[in-house]
Amino acid sequence: MLEVVARHDGDTWRVVYTVRFNDAVYVLHAFQKKSKSGIATPKKDIDLIKQRLAEAERDNRERQN
Repeated sequence: MLEVVARHDGDTWRVVYTVRFNDAVYVLHAFQKKSKSGIATPKKDIDLIKQRLAEAERDNRERQN
């Protein structure tokens, strides 16, 4: 899994989580991080990413069959 973080307009951060399989790239989640304190990704976002990763893995297996 890859996390891309980039500065945009001062203190605003955009975060994108992706996963790459042999023949596909899935964007699992993208959001604007607004927190001024702490760098951790919020738990609700982590849970959503994990759910989408499981779905992407299932989809990828089905596409291989």
